[in-house]
Amino acid sequence: MPSTQYYTDILIIGSGIAGLSLALRLAPQYQITILIKTFQLKVHLNYAQCGIAAVFDQTDSIEAHVNDTLIAGAGLCDKKTVEFVACNARHSVQWLINQGVLFDKELNWAGKEQYHLAKEGGHSHRRILHHADATGKQVETTLVEKAIKHPNITIKEQYNAIDLIRSDKDPATIIGAYIWDLNQQQIVICHAKVTVLATEGAAKVYQYTTNPDISSGDGIAMAWRTGCRVANLEFNQFHPTCLYHPQKHAIFY
Repeated sequence: MPSTQYYTDILIIGSGIAGLSLALRLAPQYQITILIKTFQLKVHLNYAQCGIAAVFDQTDSIEAHVNDTLIAGAGLCDKKTVEFVACNARHSVQWLINQGVLFDKELNWAGKEQYHLAKEGGHSHRRILHHADATGKQVETTLVEKAIKHPNITIKEQYNAIDLIRSDKDPATIIGAYIWDLNQQQIVICHAKVTVLATEGAAKVYQYTTNPDISSGDGIAMAWRTGCRVANLEFNQFHPTCLYHPQKHAIFY
């Protein structure tokens, strides 16, 4: 039996942008616990370069962003989801900016400062906000620093969620999680009013990938064992490109 139990309002399993953003938004009203498999900044987003797409250019439009996405999706996208994301993209990016995330800027023809917008494949307009070539690291670092300083957020490092806990009264209700505490080498129980899975991807199911080892699909597996429907797994993003070396692990750090 676990020797340690603790309670929180909201348990967030995962420390990427999704988990940290949710924690910071809810922390003014609730006590939040975030579980991190390893140490704070060793997450997949630190490897993300590129940027974030949102309509900031006056010559651009949400309609164009939606249309570009549907074309790039070759008929496989859910239109309502695409419209929701495109409509909320600028608001979400502005929230990141308000948290202190820095995106590159430039001077326009009138000498006024504006965001430097890049153009990538599939986009008909310049709508990619970025921080040099390390956007993921900039966003993640900023949100981690905000979360660490917030009095209502507790970050537990080297805590690996094992399984979700169902309510005895209602098996469809999740009341927390079993967790492996790597620091104390023991299983602990976290009781929570709400449990959120924000565990990133599952790239390590592939033999060769440049994704970090923590991207192992735990959240998907836990959800599946609890009875959640899992679909469209073929669209999980992973990065297989790397150089082969007989004595080296195929991963970047």
